[in-house]
Amino acid sequence: MLDRLAGKEFYCFLDGYSGYNQIVIAPEDQGKTTFTCPYGTFAFRRMPFGLCNAPATFQRCMMTLFSNLIESSMEVFMDDFSVFGESFQQCLDNLELVLARCQDSNLVLNWEKCHFMVKEGIVLGHRISKKGLEVDRAKVEVIEKLPPPANVKGVRSFLGHAGISTEGL
Repeated sequence: MLDRLAGKEFYCFLDGYSGYNQIVIAPEDQGKTTFTCPYGTFAFRRMPFGLCNAPATFQRCMMTLFSNLIESSMEVFMDDFSVFGESFQQCLDNLELVLARCQDSNLVLNWEKCHFMVKEGIVLGHRISKKGLEVDRAKVEVIEKLPPPANVKGVRSFLGHAGISTEGL
C-alpha cells in the first residue's frame, strides 16, 4: 500500500469519524454483544471497540465500499483514506469520487483530521510524497531518545517502537 502511494503529486488524507460506530450490527447478531450493568441489560446496535472481529470486519467493509477505487484513486487502512493524483485536477476528481461514495453510504468523516490537496503527509508512520517513501523523522527521534533497555519491559518497549521504522534505521 505504501509503495503504491509514494511518488504522487497531490494527496488528500481523510479520516473516518468514529469508524467502528458507523457499522450497523445486523439485528440477529446484536444479542452477541449483550452486556449487563447496574442500569440493565443492553446490546449494541452499532459495532463497538473491543469485539474480537471488529478490526477485520471494519477493514472488510471499507475495502468493499471503495473496491473499485482502491489502487487507482485511493488506499484504505481502517478509517484512514489516502486519495491521490498525478496532477491537481486528477486528485480533485478522485476526491470527488471518494466523497460521493462517502455521502452515498452515509460514511461520516472527521473534517478536523482531514487534509486536502497537499504534497506530502504521514501514513502509517511514513512520510509519503512525490520524492517517495521516507520514515517519519519524529518516529526515529522517539527511538533515539529511548533509554537503553534494562529489563524485559524495556526490551519490549524498544522493539515495539523500532518495529515501525526498521527500514529507516
